[in-house]
Amino acid sequence: MDAVAFVPDPGLDALRRRRAELFESMGALRHALAAPTSGSLEAWSEWVDVALVELSADIRAHIAITEGPGGLHTDVIEVAPRLSHAVQRLVREHVVINEMLTGLTRQARGAHTLSHVDDVRCLGAALLGRLDRHRRRGADLVFEAYETDIGGDG
Repeated sequence: MDAVAFVPDPGLDALRRRRAELFESMGALRHALAAPTSGSLEAWSEWVDVALVELSADIRAHIAITEGPGGLHTDVIEVAPRLSHAVQRLVREHVVINEMLTGLTRQARGAHTLSHVDDVRCLGAALLGRLDRHRRRGADLVFEAYETDIGGDG
């Protein structure tokens, strides 16, 4: 019996890399939000802003690789049309995530009091929770379509 060679799927490999980068930028935001503000609210706000800029870039890249021409969502629907509702849900979530990210960025740049910091931390936790759930749904979608695990933590 001949051995079957495993040929990695370059599309799924790219998705795994983007997923890992998104996970890292989410961690950077978590870290920035949890940082003490005792030194300087301005420095804290700048740190959070830098993390948000990185996260925003990773989210844009995620949307491009999933929704763009020849992207993951198109491929999933071709391979498993039964998953079209799940794909539509993920696309709708992208809109909500972008709105949350825009609002959080605006709030973080205007954080001049401890009350503002608390608001930013709450909004940040809500965004990160939404992203965690979105990533799980995305991983479930890929598994359902391809019976391939793209990883839950990276």
